Amino acid sequence: MRIRTLRTRQIACMVMLAGTISHCWAWTDRPVRVVVPAPAGGLMDAMARLLSDQLGSDLGQPVIVDNRPGAGGYIGIRALLSSPPDGQTIMVTASNVLTEIPLVLKTNFEPLTDIKPVASVGIARLVLVASSDLPARDFKGLVSYVKGDPEKKSYASYSTGTASHYGGVMLNQKLGLNMQHVPFAGAPPALVQVMGKQVTMMFDNIPNSLPLIQAGKLRPYAVTSKNRSGVLPQVPTFEELGYPDIDFTNWVGVVVSSKVPNETAEKIRAAVAKAAASSKVRERLVAMGYEPSPAQSMTGLADATRAEYARNASIVKTFNIHVEQ
Repeated sequence: MRIRTLRTRQIACMVMLAGTISHCWAWTDRPVRVVVPAPAGGLMDAMARLLSDQLGSDLGQPVIVDNRPGAGGYIGIRALLSSPPDGQTIMVTASNVLTEIPLVLKTNFEPLTDIKPVASVGIARLVLVASSDLPARDFKGLVSYVKGDPEKKSYASYSTGTASHYGGVMLNQKLGLNMQHVPFAGAPPALVQVMGKQVTMMFDNIPNSLPLIQAGKLRPYAVTSKNRSGVLPQVPTFEELGYPDIDFTNWVGVVVSSKVPNETAEKIRAAVAKAAASSKVRERLVAMGYEPSPAQSMTGLADATRAEYARNASIVKTFNIHVEQ
């Protein structure tokens, strides 16, 4: 009788545990697909693979990265939105795919209504960089250097209509400069031109520029945030320099189709938050130049995304920024 009672209790506990796991589980036992709107080998891809590896370890099931680069992120977005809205397909992306690029490129989706932000994993601030061969040692010296021969000075961006572009156009306005904008298709080719001094300076994401700064090929002059960067603590912020409006960050994290039920999306958020909180992921994020994101609800992230979109839309309108298509 005691054995039967014990066995009954064990079965009851197993049933309760299974019910708890089923309630908390974000996905079925089918492979989870992670769409990345960027080519393999880049920073966004590295972030996606880091997160996917940890999710796969936590879940004990395959988490497959699917790179869909091109069209300013739209090809990846299309792949996400064309998938069943059951949560089995998620997307790891930078927020500028939602809050910058749709403002200057025609897209067939509405970033604030078709996409549901789920979880921010890392934050990337921008840093103003120039070749370490320039004579300017600090921001004041850089401004003097540009004003000494303004017609021959320029700034690069990793694409028209991005924060990299916004920073340059605002710097021109606030300092009375007349630098020419030179857009590129991504950060790597732009940084090559900056290091070679064919282009004077560039606002770039810290994770992109950090290895080159550490190698002594680029010099950082200021970061676009209210607080100093943990990986570049010696570099002043634009707020310290008297230009608080030059404040740009992108978050990188997980989004899903807005058709995914909130209950499912919340389970995904919890799973992503757990993976992002692991020491392996956090240490690697910091080494890459990201700042780990603070805990945030889906509602809070959606509100922040809408605010970022509105702020960027105002900049695009004020400076008449557009892309010839």
